[in-house]
Amino acid sequence: MVAGILVVIVAACGLLASALERGLFVEHALAAASHHVGIAAGWASDAFCY
Repeated sequence: MVAGILVVIVAACGLLASALERGLFVEHALAAASHHVGIAAGWASDAFCY
């Protein structure tokens, strides 16, 4: 059972390292930030136009 847990931990660390190397977290953060800026700009223009 302990060996199985260790295998899962090693596999999870490998997947996390792979995601970090490919820049998935940075790409997701940039996409989320630009989406938020677009929504914020739309809200601000709606507020000031009325």
